[in-house]
Amino acid sequence: MSIMSIKICRMLYNFIGDNMVMKLRIRDLREDNDLTQKAVAKHLMCDQSLYSKYERGEREIPLKLVVELAKFYNVSVDYLVGLTDENMSYCRKV
Repeated sequence: MSIMSIKICRMLYNFIGDNMVMKLRIRDLREDNDLTQKAVAKHLMCDQSLYSKYERGEREIPLKLVVELAKFYNVSVDYLVGLTDENMSYCRKV
C-alpha cells in the first residue's frame, strides 16, 4: 500500500469517525429532550425526512444548522462534532 493510500484511508477513517459522533450526538440530544424528528426539523425549518438523513449521516449538515442545533440544545458546536465530550455551551456574545 502506498503512502498516499494510507493517508487517504486515515482521512476517511477520521471523517467517518467524526460523522458517526455527530449523528449519534444529535440523535441522543433529541431523544434526551423527548423531541421528535419532526419537532427538531420544524425548528430548523427543514423537512423531517431531510433531518432524518442528517441523523443517519446520509447527508452532511450545513454549518448554519449545526450552529442552530448547538443553540437549540445549549451545547457547543465542538460537542456536536465530537471535538470535546464536555456538553456545556460557551458564553454567547450579546
